[in-house]
Amino acid sequence: MNGWTGRPAPGGPGAGERGTGGPDGLGEDYLDGNALAGPLSEVFLIDMTSARGRCDSCGAVSAIAEARLYVNAPAMVLRCPSCSGVLLRVRRDGGQAVLDLRGFSYLTIDLG
Repeated sequence: MNGWTGRPAPGGPGAGERGTGGPDGLGEDYLDGNALAGPLSEVFLIDMTSARGRCDSCGAVSAIAEARLYVNAPAMVLRCPSCSGVLLRVRRDGGQAVLDLRGFSYLTIDLG
């Protein structure tokens, strides 16, 4: 997916900046959740990086922008900043975007 843009997350790496330290100590590189702004804007008409959700694994509540985005996989994978549980997967399949949101107990979106 092209056109990744975003704002720096408070207290975390900025969009396009990389961090290290994947789940289970794998040491994978990641981007912050702001990097999903472009791909999600292809599906939603509002900025989704400020949406807040509850991790189904640990119960932590955070904004998408605060989560860790891993892009070296068949799909982009967004992981919880607290427990590294998978929150969201997004991939392009032909002319469709496929979103797997089952890692969120809920997702709250500010409509303005």
